Amino acid sequence: MMVLGLESSCDETAAAVVEMGEETRTIRSNVVASQIDVHRLYGGVVPEIASRAHIEAIGGVTRQALREAGVTVGQLDAVAVTACPGLIGALLVGVNFAKSLAWANRLPLVAVNHIHAHVAAACLCEPGLRPPFAALVVSGGHTCFYRVTSWTDFAELGGTRDDAAGEAFDKVDRVIGLPYPSGAAMDRLAAQGNPGAVALPSPALAGDTPDLSFSGLKTAALNYLNGVAQRGETVNRADLAASYTRQITDALTRKAALVLEQTGLRTLVLAGGVAANSHLRAALGEMCRAQGCRLCLPTPALCGDNGAMVAAAGYFRAERGLFAGPALNASAGETLPDAPAQAGGWPTGIA
Repeated sequence: MMVLGLESSCDETAAAVVEMGEETRTIRSNVVASQIDVHRLYGGVVPEIASRAHIEAIGGVTRQALREAGVTVGQLDAVAVTACPGLIGALLVGVNFAKSLAWANRLPLVAVNHIHAHVAAACLCEPGLRPPFAALVVSGGHTCFYRVTSWTDFAELGGTRDDAAGEAFDKVDRVIGLPYPSGAAMDRLAAQGNPGAVALPSPALAGDTPDLSFSGLKTAALNYLNGVAQRGETVNRADLAASYTRQITDALTRKAALVLEQTGLRTLVLAGGVAANSHLRAALGEMCRAQGCRLCLPTPALCGDNGAMVAAAGYFRAERGLFAGPALNASAGETLPDAPAQAGGWPTGIA
């Protein structure tokens, strides 16, 4: 099945063509238009600017994805699009473009949950990966554990009660002067410091729960920086980065181990933008080896937002006949909008 995946939930306009089948997981193209240079001026994503940039980019990105894949729109079997969660204005651009493209070409349309798509990215790198398994999605907006019983059935087991891990990184990264986006710079800086140099609280909540809270860790780091400034001292940025990173990775690793123990699952999938962090990948890898479990990781290029992951998730929904219709709308929340395919109008299956 040849699936076009479209992604516009935040600040990446992405399109990809993925060839999917029972034993096939081939990325034919994967094009991403970044808005980093625009949002760098503001130190973060400005939703209105992001939406306008998606409008400008989505047509060209889609044409490029089709051209690089060597296919025409008529050779596609389905169009998949991120419908939730995300910035509502940004999502609406992708959803309405996908609806128009699918309707004009009589193609089945599939609505995709952005978080589920991040998890589906792992199947593009691990062809033998099959549910059930546990998944940890870590990004700028999400930090959650899931039991995945099928590629379309996710049960949330727990996660952060406030800030996401990626947001916690971003806030401190900005204060210590790292450039936006700061993930890679923070990763490198943490490798140069002493992870035991700065005493910081763990974001892992006590008890047999997979829940976390990153707000206290973030506040403690900011208070430390303020104290250093008031004493007229110089901050050792590498030590703070190493200490801060260790608390986050240790907490996520401890809770991941707890989830594997409580569920009895033997496979863990790490996904989301923060999944590219080398310290987190190493810590989870060591834990899984110690417990005799399998760790599945998307390549760093597939950890961030991209169209290939949307196409993969769309394929699994299409397999189950979970198509959308003309009434499909975007949703900022994590539940897919209820917009089933309309009999007699929109195509309801794969020809």
